[in-house]
Amino acid sequence: MPVAPIPAPLDHLGVRPFCFYPPILNIEHNEWLYSKSTWSEMLVSNARTGMEIWIPRRFLGEISSVEDPVVIVGLVKELEYRAGSIWPHQRRVIEMPAAPASNVERLPAADLPAPIVGIRLERSEAAIGRLIGIVMVVAILAYVLMISTTRDGGFRLRAVMQSDTGLTARDDYFTVVRRLGNPAEDRWSPETGALQYRALLYPQQGYYVILLGADRKQMRYIGTLSKDWKTIHSVPAPGMAAMLSRLQKF
Repeated sequence: MPVAPIPAPLDHLGVRPFCFYPPILNIEHNEWLYSKSTWSEMLVSNARTGMEIWIPRRFLGEISSVEDPVVIVGLVKELEYRAGSIWPHQRRVIEMPAAPASNVERLPAADLPAPIVGIRLERSEAAIGRLIGIVMVVAILAYVLMISTTRDGGFRLRAVMQSDTGLTARDDYFTVVRRLGNPAEDRWSPETGALQYRALLYPQQGYYVILLGADRKQMRYIGTLSKDWKTIHSVPAPGMAAMLSRLQKF
C-alpha cells in the first residue's frame, strides 16, 4: 500500500509572502514565496529577485499564524547561501596562541635576620586587615545601592506593565491612536530591508509602540519597547520577541 506524502509545512500559505528567521545569510532580500515540495525539501522563490532555492525540511521550525502582520517561518539553524545551495552557517572561532612558558629562573630569596622578618610580617598582616575592612565596606555600600536601584527600576517597570495597551497583532496605526491618542513622535525605519518598522512614542506611558509590515501600508502591532529600547511586550508569535530584542534604535 503506497504511503501518503507528508504535507508541506508551507503549502497552506498559498501566494502569501513570508520571511525566514533568522534570515538566510548572503541573500539581501528576506521575502519569499512557496513554490513546491518533495518529501525531503521545499522549493521557495525570492519575492523580489525571483531566485529559487531548495530548503531541506529538517531546517524548518515553527511558523507564525497567518493572521500575524508578517508571516515568520522559523529556522532551527542559521543558514547561508553558498555555491548555489543552502548550507548550515558555521561561525569561525580564532584560537589565540598559548603564551610561551617563562624561562626566567627565580632567584633564591636572600636570608634576612629574624627580627626584620617579624616586623615585616606584622606590617603585612595589618595592611591585609585594613584591606579586608575596606572591601567589606565597599561591598555593603554596593549591595545597598543595588537594592535601591532594583526597587526603583522594578517600580518603573511595573508601572509600565500595569498600563496595559490591550493591543493585538491585528491592530494598525489607527487602532493605536484610538486607544492611546496621538503619539509624541512618529518614526520610520529606513526603507532598505524587506521589513519596515514604525515606532510611536508615548512619553507619559514611558514606551514606544512598534509596528511592523512588509511595506508602509500594511503595518501591524508587534510589541512595545521602553524609552531605553528594552522589550516590554511582544505579540505571541514565533520569533517576534527575538526580532524586538535585536531591533536597532532608529
